Amino acid sequence: MTSALEVPLDPKVLEGLPQPPTITLQSPKDYIFDPRENIVINCEAKGKPHPSFSWTRNGTHFDVEKDSKVLMKPGSGTLVIDISGEKAEAYEGTYQCTAHNEHGTAVSNNIVIRQSRSPLWSKERNEAITVQMGISLVLQCRPPAGLPPPVIFWMDNNFQKLPLDLRVSQALNGDLYFSNVLPEDTRSDYICYARFPHTQTIQQKQPISVTVLESNPVGERHPGFMTPLGTTSTKMVLKGETLELECIAEGLPTPEMTWQKDGGELPSSRITFHNFQKTLKISDVNEADGGDYRCTAKNKLGTANHIIKVTVKASPFWVSAPRNLILAPNETGILTCRVGGEPKPKISWFVNGVSIENAPEDLSRKVEDDTVILSNVQPGSSAVYQCNASNEFGYLMANAFVNVLAEPPRVLTPPNRVYQVITNSPALLHCASFGSPIPTITWFKDIQTSIKNDDPYVIHENGTLEIHVAQPLNSGKYTCIATNNLGIKENHVYLEVKEPTRILKQPEYKVVQRGMSAEFECKVKHDPSLIPTMIWLKDNGELPDDERFEVDTDSLIIKDVIEEDEGTYTCIMNTTLDQDSASAMLTVVEATPTPAIVYEQPDPPTKLELTDQTERTVQLSWIPGDENNSPTQKFLIQYEDLLHQPGVWINLTEVDGTSTKAHLNLSPYVYYTFRVLAENEVGFSQPSQASRQYRTNPAAPDENPSDVQGVGTEADNLVISWTPLTGFQANGPGLEYKVHWRQKDVDQEWSSRTVANVSQCVVTETPTYVPFEIKVQASNDYGNGPEPGVVIGYSGEDAPLSAPDSVQVIIHNSTVAEVHWEPVVPTSVRGKLQGYKVYYRRERGLEETETEETEQEEQVLTFSGNRTEGRLPGLQPYSLYNVRIRVLNNKAEGPPSADKTFETPEGVPGRPAFLNVNPSLDSLTLTWGAPLSINGRLSGYILKYQPVNSTNELGPPKVMTFFANETTVTLSNLNSSMLYKFYLSAKTNKGSGPIITEEAFTIIDTKAGKAVPSRQVDIATQGWFIGLMCAIALLILVLLIVCFIKRNKGGKYPVKEKEDAHQDPEIQPMKEDDGTFGEYSDTEDHKPLKGSRTPSNGTVRRDESDDSLVDYGEGGDGQFNEDGSFIGQYSGKKEKDTHEGNESSEAPSPVNAMNSFV
Repeated sequence: MTSALEVPLDPKVLEGLPQPPTITLQSPKDYIFDPRENIVINCEAKGKPHPSFSWTRNGTHFDVEKDSKVLMKPGSGTLVIDISGEKAEAYEGTYQCTAHNEHGTAVSNNIVIRQSRSPLWSKERNEAITVQMGISLVLQCRPPAGLPPPVIFWMDNNFQKLPLDLRVSQALNGDLYFSNVLPEDTRSDYICYARFPHTQTIQQKQPISVTVLESNPVGERHPGFMTPLGTTSTKMVLKGETLELECIAEGLPTPEMTWQKDGGELPSSRITFHNFQKTLKISDVNEADGGDYRCTAKNKLGTANHIIKVTVKASPFWVSAPRNLILAPNETGILTCRVGGEPKPKISWFVNGVSIENAPEDLSRKVEDDTVILSNVQPGSSAVYQCNASNEFGYLMANAFVNVLAEPPRVLTPPNRVYQVITNSPALLHCASFGSPIPTITWFKDIQTSIKNDDPYVIHENGTLEIHVAQPLNSGKYTCIATNNLGIKENHVYLEVKEPTRILKQPEYKVVQRGMSAEFECKVKHDPSLIPTMIWLKDNGELPDDERFEVDTDSLIIKDVIEEDEGTYTCIMNTTLDQDSASAMLTVVEATPTPAIVYEQPDPPTKLELTDQTERTVQLSWIPGDENNSPTQKFLIQYEDLLHQPGVWINLTEVDGTSTKAHLNLSPYVYYTFRVLAENEVGFSQPSQASRQYRTNPAAPDENPSDVQGVGTEADNLVISWTPLTGFQANGPGLEYKVHWRQKDVDQEWSSRTVANVSQCVVTETPTYVPFEIKVQASNDYGNGPEPGVVIGYSGEDAPLSAPDSVQVIIHNSTVAEVHWEPVVPTSVRGKLQGYKVYYRRERGLEETETEETEQEEQVLTFSGNRTEGRLPGLQPYSLYNVRIRVLNNKAEGPPSADKTFETPEGVPGRPAFLNVNPSLDSLTLTWGAPLSINGRLSGYILKYQPVNSTNELGPPKVMTFFANETTVTLSNLNSSMLYKFYLSAKTNKGSGPIITEEAFTIIDTKAGKAVPSRQVDIATQGWFIGLMCAIALLILVLLIVCFIKRNKGGKYPVKEKEDAHQDPEIQPMKEDDGTFGEYSDTEDHKPLKGSRTPSNGTVRRDESDDSLVDYGEGGDGQFNEDGSFIGQYSGKKEKDTHEGNESSEAPSPVNAMNSFV
């Protein structure tokens, strides 16, 4: 048995318990020190007894006491080396710390100590550089090698950084690159600086002078790479480090750089671009980052590509480091040292700092590459093992002790601890223990009930008991017992599950007039055993120190409200375990407006709580939201089944709008989550927040599958099918179906089969089409469903064995026959009788000989049920038919009956095939064809014809008959240019068939000068048209005479005198030029009144004035007499005509009369 537990650090437990050394603090593997400060090499360790420390330097023992400059801290292995006044280089080297006690030896990493260095630049003379404008240029920096490497930057004599851009950039090695030089690049103070971080010193290179000549500039050119050179290069990077790839190109115009990875995508989350896209950095490199990276330089003249082949190596890294083991005597333990790396690291094992190959032999120890197996360990075999994994890029080393202890159990959790939690919160009851072997933890409730690791309890590996959702019934005394083979120890703890603190009535939004009082209510429910504390806040801060604010037990009153009181007020109810809070806003207004009542959907309910849980019921309560001026009519409770239908909300029940709780009936094996919606006249609220999850325990099914059927698909089987239960209906895991069947009316025992995850069961080797009694019962891991009902099904059908007998045919007429037969014996059907199929076919017409028979398509009629007769419609008269019958079930048709022939009687023939008419001067020749369907013996033809005159009136008919062999006739002595209509039909002994019609003219007589006959009638020759034209001419003449008489009337209207006497301006006709009224004159009879308009149809409408002479008459309708004078007198009363503006305001003229007529 293995263990990953260390000896606890609790002093009470440590007392008397041995422990091998464990390194707790050490310096990094690579330690670069500042020569101006002391060297401090850390090495701390723990163990029992406390370990002693020693050091090696460069692989040999380092005697600390002999060097007065070296001090080891008391109780520690940390070295402090005073290098003041000494040569610091003397203390460079590789150091390793060893911590030792009687139970083993632990060692630190190899710590390489090096002094930081900031060497001076080598003395050199930089030659001045002269270049032509447009070419590329590199200014080399080549700083001295420092420890650690320096930071490079370029500045001028004024210590101003040189500007860098797409054209001018600094490479990773510090060199300054110009893709092409410009005249402004001319300067004498290009200076490279190196800053050494440890010593905080800066060294500078001698200035470089650059002169750019403009006399003979270099022209535009394709891009080319300045670094790296060539088309490909390589780069190696270690896993976990940052990959830096660089491409700098020259060209004119200045090229732009882009990057891509061949055969893959760049890791967008770990990639950054620097130096104007010339540098690509990928952080935290992994194996997938290896491959070919392509940088592309592009300007308007073309592109250049360079491929950098990246390989990823890895220094050793931990997959699973060895862990300390605490073993009891005779136990077995395993130390594993699993590492990764590229190339694969080599693993070496050490015991107490000595190579395991050179360590004393231990028969209980076996080494297998990265694993050490310790079997049947004995007291005194404690030791510290070291695992060293190395490859060419580095190493890892870890210490892991094996401590062989024999200790009885100890419970570290204080006894009689009381845990308090809120209902529906998780509860954690601790039972920290120690012992060797590791104790087994068991829990009991109220000393009697053993607690299993099952819902709602979870027992963790460290012994802690967790209750996911604590309920009041979980309160009580809990006992944890720690046991191993050396003893037993128990401890008691107590759990108290408290009611949650809830705000029942929240403060509400207030709009208060300045100078009035505002009151916020905050009524709270809490556990009686918990002491509550109410706090009020304004805008999340303390209330103002003002006597106008009065805090009561469940309310806040603000008197004489002022504008500064506006804000958000929050009440917070705290207990030692939980709290609840609610907020509302206060708005201060000058005057109280009368707000419009707004009716909205209610706010969603809040604070959902589940109580009174049983196996099949639970009570859900909530706090209603704001009704928004419309009373809540009802609450809708929905649930989500997180086990079977996550994400689907299903309506469960509804309660009255005055209720705030509902008693819910539940189904077993459902993970319920509830929510509530409120409804008023406006509609439903948004759903509330979901309640906590409530899981019901599994149970046996409450119902069996539905739609149970038994139908055979083959002659010897029975397929029993059903609609399976849903996961919700299953009531528990392990849903199965117990299928029972037996043949009906046969003394048999029930056969059965149990199936799962299917919805049918196939029973084979059954008799053909016999009834079976079937029942299907659901079951799960918790029992069977109710006793199922019996359903009758039938095994499979087979083809019928026999054919109908005694087939007889009764002829009704020439197109309908009735066929009769004797039904088959029911047992020969071998299935459910579906009916009979009648196959019949016309063999030939009776007028044809047997040698003239033509193949006819067979027709089929199906007669459902147990019929013994059926009608055959649509037969052809005077024909020979063949009929046979088959019985039909669901499987197939049976054999056919013996063929039966019958003949249909003679019928009337079809219409003649055609009728052609050939005209001549006074005769017409007719030819026709025999009917396609004679339907009997053709006896002749009947021809009727009659003339048609110019008014489409038919003349007297004439009838002619012909023998069957006559198909043409010439009709003589007919009128020329005359239309004739013909009707022709064929006949048999049964009667005449349908007619065929045709029309034809006789040929015109050109000698008599007659026109070509036409069916179109000349309208000019019609009497009614001539009469109409005469009436129109007479009417025009009368109108012209009347107009002439009117035209010759002279003088003024009598009404003119009355206008002169009254001088009423309202009735004066207005002149066009000055707006005054003039006289009515006979010279203007044919003109419209001034100010009026003449429509296109010749009538005149008033649109400038609503007044007319008619408006002033006594009688209401003013009229002119025959001389044009106005009839009636003026009156003071003015009445407007309802059709005002639609009358003419001028006397009629001949022109107007014509216009009106037209």
